[in-house]
Amino acid sequence: MEASGAIIREHGSDAVRSIFAVHRHSPVIDALARTPRILDRARQILGSEVYIHQSRINAMPGMVGTGFGWHSDFETWHAEDGLPAPRTVSLSIALTDNFAFNGGLMLMPGAHRVFVPCVGQTPDDNFRESLQKQKVGVPSDDAVTELGLEYGIEQFTGPAGHALFFDSNSMHASSNNITPYSRANVFLVFNSVENAPAAPYGAAAPRPAHIADRDTTPLTPIHNSEFA
Repeated sequence: MEASGAIIREHGSDAVRSIFAVHRHSPVIDALARTPRILDRARQILGSEVYIHQSRINAMPGMVGTGFGWHSDFETWHAEDGLPAPRTVSLSIALTDNFAFNGGLMLMPGAHRVFVPCVGQTPDDNFRESLQKQKVGVPSDDAVTELGLEYGIEQFTGPAGHALFFDSNSMHASSNNITPYSRANVFLVFNSVENAPAAPYGAAAPRPAHIADRDTTPLTPIHNSEFA
């Protein structure tokens, strides 16, 4: 996986920041995405059959984990992956305890109804830098301030096993983890098969398949006994 670029490390450190395409490499995560209690909810939310646009583990190692600035995933998935519309939903599942102090996910409830366009041209192979620290395709400080004051900010916390679905246009972020308590979450990104990726809307070429899967074959459910 290292050679493929699927493992992203913290800038200036060997600490793992993210691992992509985990549903392709882990039978357990593949089964997790297709277990009915998860897959049926994704279908219900998006109103169609779905496939995995992206899967990843975001690690937030203790003392050295750097956060993710405020952003909407759809802005990048539209500009760089070619998703036509925000018919995509993410599921974050806590692999470790998510506390309020170890870099937990912050969201602005209701702000997903507002699309914040980001100015500037997407550089070639922007993903090589943006997956460590995103500088292009991020909202202005003024836009974040306006949304934060209007919608407020809540945080996803809870013990390992807790989960949260959130819209692809949700404004979200996480802060640095300067505590000794490491945090890790697996993210399963479900996209409607009716929202298949086209040519990127703001980049010269689409991102690699391990970051943005272009196989839109609908997921087939498994029986719960298969996941036991």
